[in-house]
Amino acid sequence: MRSANPAISDIVAAIGLAIGGALGLAGTFVASAGLRETLWTIDGVALVVAAALLTMKYQRQGNDCVAAGFLTFVAGESLLLAGNAAGLEASVPSYVGGISLWAAALIMVSAPKTFALWMRLTAMVAAVLFVASAGLILWGAPLLPTSAPLPAAGYPFLVLTFIGWIWTLLKPGR
Repeated sequence: MRSANPAISDIVAAIGLAIGGALGLAGTFVASAGLRETLWTIDGVALVVAAALLTMKYQRQGNDCVAAGFLTFVAGESLLLAGNAAGLEASVPSYVGGISLWAAALIMVSAPKTFALWMRLTAMVAAVLFVASAGLILWGAPLLPTSAPLPAAGYPFLVLTFIGWIWTLLKPGR
């Protein structure tokens, strides 16, 4: 019988999502390149750890689509991590790949009715905004990871989705 308290892996995943969401957003708004790259590197590592743990959790539960979605998120976040040290302009190719995989991951995690409807909707909005951003970049728009309104408009929806996932992981009597 499972305890009503979250498992340590759920707590670590929740912390990783919180760190990733907070530092990822913060990095978008800082002017210093070195600070931005540092925040985004910490954010990326935290999200890879969280998504890897969530992959295992949902795989053990037999929820293959959600597990594969979190695994896809790991791949996307890894591409983003690879571009951090290159600077904004040089990171654009890995950024396009990363946000494209984020979008696929968000759709895969949200397709089944595993999470509450509001979380699935915020994930879908983020996915659409990331796909639009990737498409614009691929068609020649001079967008950077910090450009507004796109791709920056997708980040708050992604973070709202993370908040929902955290709530799901930590709520009592799950």
